[in-house]
Formats: sequence, C-alpha cells, structure tokens
Amino acid sequence: MKRLTCFKAYDIRGQLGNELNNDIAYRIGRAFGQQLQAESVVVGGDVRLTSEELKQCLAEGLMDAGVDVIDIGMTGTEEIYFATKHLGVDGGVEVTASHNPMDYNGMKLVREDAKPISGDTGLRDIQALAEENNFPAVIKRGKLTKQSNLVPYVDHLMTYITPDNIKPMKLVVNSGNGAAGHVIDEIELRFKALNIPVEFIKVHHDADGNFPNGIPNPLLPECRADTANAVIAHQADMGIAWDGDFDRCFLFDENGEFIEGYYIVGLLAEAFLQKDPGAKIIHDPRLSWNTIDVVEATGGKPVMSKTGHAFIKERMRKEDAVYGGEMSAHHYFRDFAYCDSGMIPWLLVTELLCVKGLALSETVKARIEAYPSSGEINSKIENPAEAIARVRAAYEPEAKVVDETDGISLEYENWRFNLRSSNTEPVVRLNVESKSNIALMKQKTKDILEILRS
Repeated sequence: MKRLTCFKAYDIRGQLGNELNNDIAYRIGRAFGQQLQAESVVVGGDVRLTSEELKQCLAEGLMDAGVDVIDIGMTGTEEIYFATKHLGVDGGVEVTASHNPMDYNGMKLVREDAKPISGDTGLRDIQALAEENNFPAVIKRGKLTKQSNLVPYVDHLMTYITPDNIKPMKLVVNSGNGAAGHVIDEIELRFKALNIPVEFIKVHHDADGNFPNGIPNPLLPECRADTANAVIAHQADMGIAWDGDFDRCFLFDENGEFIEGYYIVGLLAEAFLQKDPGAKIIHDPRLSWNTIDVVEATGGKPVMSKTGHAFIKERMRKEDAVYGGEMSAHHYFRDFAYCDSGMIPWLLVTELLCVKGLALSETVKARIEAYPSSGEINSKIENPAEAIARVRAAYEPEAKVVDETDGISLEYENWRFNLRSSNTEPVVRLNVESKSNIALMKQKTKDILEILRS
C-alpha cells in the first residue's frame, strides 16, 4: 500500500505526476463519498491547466461511490464553500493549488454547511481509504449535473454593503490571471444596475492557467508591483489583488502602498461592529494588540483563537462571532457559513472608506503608528524546538503575560512577540509588535532573531 504524500494538515496538495494524478484524484473521490456517506457533493476547480481533468476524475470517483455530483465550473474556493451551504449538499471539493508552483495542484474539502475537513476532522480517514484503494463494487452510480452558482453567490456578496453609502471610487483589481475575474465582472454588472459609482481598472484580469505574469501570491513583495503601479498610474483610491483561488485578498492604499493584513483585521472588525454593536471578533495570537484595541474601542468583544482556518472556523461557531481575521489575509464571516472570503473584505473596506470620508492611508496610518509590527519573519532552523526554548529561557522570566494558545506569546509593558513553528516544514515564525515605538520593535526583533538563529 503506497502512502499518499499529497494529504497535508488542512487540505490536499502535491506535485503533479507522482504525488497527485488522475488515478489519485479518482481514489480521493471514492474515499470522500464513502467516508461522508454522501448523497450529493458540489465540485469546482481553479484556472490551473490540470484542474479540469483532475476535477473530472474526482467526479468519476464520487459517482462510483453512489454520489450525485454538481459541477459549478471554474470557481474560486469560496464559491464552493458558498454552494455547499446554499445548495444544501453533503460536501464540496475545490480543485486548487492556490499560490503553489506551476507543477502543483490540490484540493480543499468541506462537509455539510461548508464545515472544514482537515487532519483531525476526517481527512486522515479519507486518506486511509484512498491509500487502501480497495473499494466496494459500484452498485448504483451517481449522476453528474453542471450548473452555475455565480448569481446567488454574488447576490449574497451584495448583502454586505449598503449601496447608497458608496461614493465615487476608482479601484484597481488584479486577479493575477487566477479565478477572481469572472466574479469581479458580475459585481461590476450589479454596481452598474444599482448606479453604484465605482470604476474598475482591471489588471491581469483574464483567467489563464499558464500564469503569464507569475503565480498570483501578493503575500510575496515581488508580486505586488503591477497592482501598486496601476494604482499610481490611474490615481485610484485603492488596489485589490488576489491569490489564485481568491480566498485571500490584499489591499493597497491610494499611494500604491501595500497594507499589512494585520491592520485590515482591525478595519473589518470596526466595519462589522458599526453594523452589529457588541459582537464577538475572533483574532489569531501572532499580532493582536491593534485588533484588541479597535474591537474594545468600538464596543465589541475580542476572542483569541489558535491560527489556522479549521481552528478559527470552529471557534467562530462556538462563540457565534460575526467576523474572524488572520494577519495572513484570511478573513472569515459568520453569514458566509463561517468561511473565509476574498471578496467580502474589499467590499466592506470600500464602504467603510466612503462612510468615514477618508483615504485608506489615513484610515490605517494611525493604527500602524500606534502598533508598529515586524510582519511575519520566517527562519529555517534545523531544530525548531531547541531554538524556541533558547528564546523562552532568555525572555520568559521578565514577561508580564505568557500565553501558549499558539506557539508562545510573551508580553511586556510596551512590546510583545509570538514565536511558533510551522506544521509542515522546519521553519520558525516570529512576529513582534510594540506600542507606538518602531525603534523598540525593530531592536527586539533583531535581538530575538540573533538568539533564534545562533
């Protein structure tokens, strides 16, 4: 029995050929259908050149497991989340490798109500069945139907804004030749029908699995120039860029400056609390002071959760939180089946800027000055546990707060840091922030890195 290395902690991802191929996709479909005892499942795929074929093989496996398959075509991951809930089916699968290299593909899996399937909630069982590859004979094969779910999905997106609030705006939108373009086109049609005065300037708009402008991953500084330059050239009010399956969106201010995801969490928390006073907001422990400050000042309740979509979604359901945000540009919404969306954030920020009558740079400037942060710094280290222990020995005795929700967070009077090791590689991730003191934040970052890497 050959182990399948494409099964990761939260999803399926692997190099095409030996790690993920048509046969493995078929087996995943059989295993998924059997494990969930599903009657109907919705499937979609991103723009990668292999996504359509892998999706067809996955669907064959599902149908041989007796499952009726609804194929909603070329989609982003969140369209599968939405369709799973909206169509009331037993599960959903998006074929996507998001921002991985060209020779990769993968799958993101959910059960009913778009609840995540990850390592501790069924993914290991699906893996075991797929590896065993010993499926019962096909008794009653499921059927395949193709339909678009774009209209109800965009209907839902439009519920997050009040059209009358939106003043004339010019937005640069960069799909990175990924899956986001068709959604932007549909939103643009809705805006025109409602006389919402927004002009869209489209960059790398057409879906193209050859990714002629590079794999879309705006988290990497080298992937930001095209959006920033277009904002400046067109004197736009904001720039928005997405990764390949558009479950993350990245914002640029009117000067083409990239805004760290951490400060967007505070903005979105404020947007929700203005509409839903007293609501709970979930945040991760890596960088938290700004979020806590904004939430408390706006009358909400901040709740800390372990990093990672499965943990955040679970905690949001438990707390009935209206919104959850991670500094990595994943934003989660209660009314969106507690799932992450890359479309809802920019709609909310657009409305918030119009309501405040401020430019994006002005809106975040005070927050960045109040809580300057290092951003996430990754260090490749042979023995992460030993390195983290060295840092703890040096810093823990003086700490006012010690928290182990995710890795180790230590807090002092005017600064704090979080240190955690990666689930998947020998990497340690550091985040440092201070209260209104950039020099202190930079010095502490330097000091900790020296101990960590020594």
